[in-house]
Amino acid sequence: MNDMVKMVVVLTILTGFSGGLLASIRNGTAEQIEIQQLKFVKGPAIKSILEGAENDPIADRFKIKDGEKEYSVFVGKFDGKANAVAIESFATGFGGPVGVMVGINMDDDSVLAVGVTTHAETPGLGSRAKDDPGFVAQFKGGAIKDPFKVSKDGGQINALSGATITSQAVCQATTDVGNVYLKLKPKIQEKISTMK
Repeated sequence: MNDMVKMVVVLTILTGFSGGLLASIRNGTAEQIEIQQLKFVKGPAIKSILEGAENDPIADRFKIKDGEKEYSVFVGKFDGKANAVAIESFATGFGGPVGVMVGINMDDDSVLAVGVTTHAETPGLGSRAKDDPGFVAQFKGGAIKDPFKVSKDGGQINALSGATITSQAVCQATTDVGNVYLKLKPKIQEKISTMK
């Protein structure tokens, strides 16, 4: 019995030490991981959405909270003023979460552009949501206050052939960004006004 207690104590100590070590490594590399994700995963979508911006939207970003959720807001400056933002949200697609970055014109609350950042969708079907410019172009100019839906659900977006679930996920994520943006717009404007 005494040997059993020793083994449990040793195992508990090793487990606690290993967990603490992994947590400290994760915390120590979190900033580097975020920078790499911004540069290689989200960066291309942000630069495409806020194309022609006079500033670097990745450098001019800030975080804002909505309850427990935290969002990164990427700011685009056009004609000398910060009047565009890009915000990312996620919705469940066929293969898992689909990340969607939505650019918003703050002057008229319309969609500048939409870009898929991350997904695990079926290659050649759902994965086309990221690569098909015709699909994401359908969102441009839409009022951010209106929900986005595929035509099958009574909306204005034509779904990708064979990828209705992915198309619905992109619509849902875009609608979610719109809801967050409208709710937090005063805070976003306040934060932008304090930027250089």
